Amino acid sequence: MTTRRSFLEQSLFIASALVCGALRTASAASQPFTGIIYTPSNPGKWSEKAGSHAPQIGIAGRQVTITTPHPMSQDHYIVRHTLVLNDGTVVGAKTFFPGKDTKAVSTFTLPADYKAVWYATSFCNLHDLWVTEGQLKKS
Repeated sequence: MTTRRSFLEQSLFIASALVCGALRTASAASQPFTGIIYTPSNPGKWSEKAGSHAPQIGIAGRQVTITTPHPMSQDHYIVRHTLVLNDGTVVGAKTFFPGKDTKAVSTFTLPADYKAVWYATSFCNLHDLWVTEGQLKKS
């Protein structure tokens, strides 16, 4: 029997991949996911929450660190980070647990030959799914 948390984790994992795959085909002007997915430039109804909910990206070589500067209380916390490539391929995901995890930080490694856009997601149990676009600096 699947627990509610397992079901939510699997659903978020699948939704993140589908959403990020769809984001790559959506034009910036159309914003087809307004009110469903939030970004630093499109925070929607959560405009005052962008600073603490939108994933922040750190890059060191091919290592991508996702940080969401958000409190991790029992009632309000970041549930999950996911790193998704431009084609919808999920590089990795990390689930956080209130009481166990005091910070929402995760690290993933991009494929060796990958040079396109990718997306970092952060899901808050109260303030929905946030996405930040990333790309390696061109050398």
